[in-house]
Amino acid sequence: MQDTALLQEEILRLKEQKNAIILAHNYQRGEVQDIADVTGDSLELARAAAGMDGDVIVFCGVDFMAETAAILSPEKTVLLPAPDACCPMAGMVTVDELRFTRARYPEAAVVCYVNTTADVKAESDICCTSANAVKVVNAVHEDTVIFVPDKNLGQYAARFTDKKVLPWEGFCLVHDRYTPADVSLAKQAHPGAVALVHPECRPEVIDLADHVASTSGIISHVKSAPENEFIIGTENGILHRLARECPGKRCYPLSDTAICANMKKTDLVKVRDALVTLQPRITVPEEIATRARGAIERMLAL
Repeated sequence: MQDTALLQEEILRLKEQKNAIILAHNYQRGEVQDIADVTGDSLELARAAAGMDGDVIVFCGVDFMAETAAILSPEKTVLLPAPDACCPMAGMVTVDELRFTRARYPEAAVVCYVNTTADVKAESDICCTSANAVKVVNAVHEDTVIFVPDKNLGQYAARFTDKKVLPWEGFCLVHDRYTPADVSLAKQAHPGAVALVHPECRPEVIDLADHVASTSGIISHVKSAPENEFIIGTENGILHRLARECPGKRCYPLSDTAICANMKKTDLVKVRDALVTLQPRITVPEEIATRARGAIERMLAL
């Protein structure tokens, strides 16, 4: 690996030359977050890019995130520095499977988590994020909701609605691995700490947490809470941002093994090379992009 500081300087020069915007998800490596114009969750980043001036978006994340940016910013060149950085959960639902399920439940609305491919978004009625899943489920007119692809987030939303929620059988490889034992051990190690977990966690883990929130919600809570110690139940890349933005507070990982291998595929060399070559580029066919954009915009209208 080349010298980190030199690479970061080179990237910032290239960014100015190419009139580029660098976006980094909260789970990215710390040195990648440090050169980003915006760090946040997937939809937060895509929306930010759509409202920013620039010809090129360098999306430091995984494939569905870059697709969403391309859908919302069709006039910009969208680059994914690590083209093999995928989201296994997004691959747990296909268009054919979703169409089959819709045919079985024609009276149901399809609420689609943003952690899905563009073609699945195009087959859905409305998108949601982990932060607004409950609001979206309650907002649809139908009394039955097919929720794809995260069963844990679907079950979490079902707690706060009278609607019948049919969760898909997908899951996040990181969040679904947390166990009640992890929470108990972390609370024993840090008895004064507040336990914050992501709604992609299993129900029995959520039941033991003090608060449940999306990545952006976790960051907001740590910033504003009067407490000084927190147990963080989401991918450990977020700890870098928490340390930078909340230096007076102590945040501990719920598990040292909470690492998304795909999120860590992006490094500074790949970001630099993407800016030099303007590759690999992410595009979405217009017919799919138009329909997927509709599902996203219906969510944003809420």
